[in-house]
Parts: sequence; structure tokens; C-alpha cells
Amino acid sequence: MRASGILLPVFSLPSPYGIGTMGKAAYEFVDFLVSAKQKYWQILPLGPTGYGDSPYQSFCSFASNSYFIDLDILESKDLLLKEEYQNEPWGENPDKVDYGLLYRKRNKVLEKAFNRFDKENLSFKAFCRDNAYWINDYAIFMSLKEHFDGKEWQSWPEDIRMRHNDALVRYGTELSEKILFHKFLQFEFFNQWTQLKKYANEKGIMIIGDIPIYVSPDSSDVWSRHYLFLTDEDRNLTSVAGVPPDAFSATGQLWGNPLYDWDAMEQEDFYWWKQRTGMASLLYDYVRIDHFIGIERYFSIPAGSDTAATGVYHQGPGMKLIDAINQSRGNMGIIAEDLGVLTDNVRRLLEKTGYPGMKVLQFGFSGEPSNDNLPMHYKKNLIAYTGTHDNDTILGWYKKLDRKNKDFLRKYLNRSRVHVYDLIFETMKSVANTAIIPIQDWLCQGSKSRINFPSVAFGNWTYRITDNMLTESLAQKISDMTALCAR
Repeated sequence: MRASGILLPVFSLPSPYGIGTMGKAAYEFVDFLVSAKQKYWQILPLGPTGYGDSPYQSFCSFASNSYFIDLDILESKDLLLKEEYQNEPWGENPDKVDYGLLYRKRNKVLEKAFNRFDKENLSFKAFCRDNAYWINDYAIFMSLKEHFDGKEWQSWPEDIRMRHNDALVRYGTELSEKILFHKFLQFEFFNQWTQLKKYANEKGIMIIGDIPIYVSPDSSDVWSRHYLFLTDEDRNLTSVAGVPPDAFSATGQLWGNPLYDWDAMEQEDFYWWKQRTGMASLLYDYVRIDHFIGIERYFSIPAGSDTAATGVYHQGPGMKLIDAINQSRGNMGIIAEDLGVLTDNVRRLLEKTGYPGMKVLQFGFSGEPSNDNLPMHYKKNLIAYTGTHDNDTILGWYKKLDRKNKDFLRKYLNRSRVHVYDLIFETMKSVANTAIIPIQDWLCQGSKSRINFPSVAFGNWTYRITDNMLTESLAQKISDMTALCAR
């Protein structure tokens, strides 16, 4: 079935409280999607973010970001008073997230809600019991991070860094109230998200989520299950992830994420991945597996290296992992983020899975008609994008395009002048079953509105729309193009 959707992270929604939430604006965005005749809302990973604020560097692969909990909904449950949060200054710029401000103030407000919450609530107890396989470790991990002034777990005292039983018991007792608070945050998030997803699904809107293939080194995953990662006896990383040198970077990209011990994973029948996929299936209708290429082969760089130049490729788990994912995904669909250098083995793996891959319009205009990112080469079983969260907006990209490729683009479109909507139309009318357009492109926004600048450590993931942007006229424009392209 031909269909289309819009990419808009939750944090980018309008809100008077410093960041997008699962409140009124989220429901209004679902309504906007319906009026625009869209079928998909694609978001980024929902996990709690750490240093650098990247949703791809989360404190836990199973937990969700408490910043997205809507304060008005808490007030409607008599867990907050309006004056406890509405009069607080949540940032001067409505189109940017101030994560530093949220870090300092958000939990103080949420703690007030927690203090009014019935800790004996049966639904809460059931949630904690059903999610014990991850939430116990996560809750104590976050409590310990606060206890140790936000320091990464690798710098904690040895007894708790190494998870000695006596230390776990001692800190578990000392921090019991904090631990319960972090469980409450996950409970409240899950309840609010479940209601929002139900509303979207009932309106015919499906949610596309995201699973980063790798986890953050400073995460409860690595702290609690170090044996599933390439670590030494002191739990230090021995190898980290990245990509090799190429035409864009002479030294490659050093991501620094822990690499999996795939042999250990296989010995457990990929149980951790089955759990992770099962959790995703509760949150999303479809999930995008980030860096799908790493399932076929992964680039391993010795820990402590200054660049990625010393790394080497190793064979990944391939279909063994795919089979485990398929066993635990239920009715959730899978999208493979297969961007990058594709080997024949990666292509064969993708074909074997049956998962749709991705094509990005911006990658197509290199002056070569053979470029498979040109829409004329698209196939039905893929997701077509004008750009992703890692790309410039289509307007920003076009303005920076060199003369040779700009001339090629004009010839390809048979136009002397190119508008943003011409490029969206080219994506929408392609044979790809699904087209996803970032909201910035529908709004014709420039480079200042991009979500992420890869390899730039700070200042990303802050983009927000404002209340006046999602107009009826914009919805009509999107609806008209969607109908014209038979989506």
C-alpha cells in the first residue's frame, strides 16, 4: 500500500514547558496528520538522554525519556498543582530545547508529583513486576548517577562499579526512595505514551520508532550486563564502534560505543535482543533499526584510539540475530537503516530479511545518473526520504549544492528554478511504497532548523516547531500532494 508520513521528534513538539511532551500538542499533531492525509508519524529514539543530549546515546535501551511526561496531564490526575510548574521559566526560546535548564528543574517538579503518587497503586506494582528484567537495574543506575553527581559509572567506587552484592544491597537501601521515583517516571511515561499511541492508531496513524543498534558506554545496559559487551576483567571497554576512513574523513568516525560480544549473545540465544525488541513492540507500530549494516559486519576500533584509522571489520551475527528479532517483534514492522557503503553481503542479508531499506533524495544528486538514490531507481519495498535527522533540511542542502550538481538536479527535474516542494514531490511520486518527509521540509525551513550535525558534540537535538506552524493551509497542501501521488 502506498502511504506517506512526517518525521517529527517528540522533543520538537510545541509546549510551554521547554520541550515537546505527550500532551495536548502531541494529540493535535496526530489530528494534523489525519487532516493532511498522512499514515505515519516517525519519531526518534525515546530513551533518556545523557551527555550531548543525543537520543542515540541513552542511559538505557529499555527506558524512556521522562522529559516527555506531560505536566498538564499530571495536574489533571491531582499529582501537581498548576502553580508548581506553570509559573516556572522553562526557557526563553520557544523553538529550541534548553537541556541544561531541564536538567536543573524538570525532576524537581516531577518529584512533587511522585510525592503525591500512591506507591501502593496496583497498576504501578504490576508494571514494576512485569518490567523487572530492566527497570530494577535502570532505577538504581540513575539513582547512583545522581548520588555520584552525574559521573559515569566507570568512575564510581569499585564495589558498586563492579556490582558487588553487599554494595548493591547497601545502596539499594540508602537510595530506595530515589529508586522508586525513577520507576514512577517510567510508569507514568508508559501510561501517557500508551494513551497517545492508542489515539493515533484509532485515527489511522501508525508510529515509526527507532532502535539504535549500539548502546551508550554510560548506560545501565553495560553496567548491569557487561558480559554481553567486549570488556576486560575490570569492565573497561576493549573495543568500540565506528566507521573506517573514507572520502569524507581521512581518519574515519570514532563513535566510542561498546561493541557486543556476539558469541556471548548467541550463547544466550540473543535473549537481550529479544527483550529489547519485545519492548519496542509495545511502543511502536514500526521500528527503524539504526545502522543495519552492523548486523552483517561491524567495524571494531581498539579502545583508547585517537581515530578510527586503526579499526578492522569483523563478521556480525547476520540472520541469527534477525531470526531472534523476528521471534519477538509480534506485529511490529521493521525498517532497515541501510545507509552507507553497502557490500554485496549486506544487500543479500537485507533481501533475505524482506525488510524495507531506505533511500535519501539528498544522496542522489552527485551528477551521476547511475546513483541508486535517484528516485528513478527506487523500488517498491523501501522508505523514501528527502532527508533524515542527520541531514540538512532540503532547502539548506540545495543552497549549499555546488554548481555542477545543481545543474544536474535542474536537468533531472527539467526545471530552470527549483522549489523545495519540487523535491518533496519527486520523493512522494516515486514508486517507493512509503515516503517520509521531515516537517522542516514541508515548512521550507533552512539549515538553522536541522536536527543534528553529525560529529558535532553539542547544540544538536534542540529543534522545535511553534504553535502557529501547523496551519490548515499547510495540511491542505500536504493532502493535495499526497492525493496527487496516490498515497
